Amino acid sequence: MPLIQVDLDAELYASTGDAIGEAVHQAQIEALGVPADDRFQVFRPHAAGELKFDPGYNGVDRRNMVLIQVTAVHMYPVAVKRRFFEAVVAKLAPLGIRSADVHIALSENGFEDWYAGK
Repeated sequence: MPLIQVDLDAELYASTGDAIGEAVHQAQIEALGVPADDRFQVFRPHAAGELKFDPGYNGVDRRNMVLIQVTAVHMYPVAVKRRFFEAVVAKLAPLGIRSADVHIALSENGFEDWYAGK
C-alpha cells in the first residue's frame, strides 16, 4: 500500500490533477505490481512562489516542480524502484509534464509501521 503525496503548482493541479493521479497509479500497477484497488494519494496544490527549487541543479533545465513522495513497505529492489520512476515520468510526459520537472522520493519502512483499516 504505497502512500503517494504530490506537491505541485495549483494551476497544474486544476488542469491535470486527476490525470496525474491516474498516471502515477498506473505506474504503480505496472512497475511495482500493486493491485488496481491499492490507490492512496494526497495532492497538495501550491500557489505561485510556494514551490522553491534551483532551476539548474545537477545540470537539469528545471522550469517547474512536481514533487512525488512515496512511502512504501521495504520490499522493492533497486531495479523495480528505477522502473517505477521511469514509468511515472513516461506517463506524465503526455500531460505536458517534463521529466526535468519531476522529483520522486521513495521512502521505505516495515509492515509494522502501517495501519490500513484492519
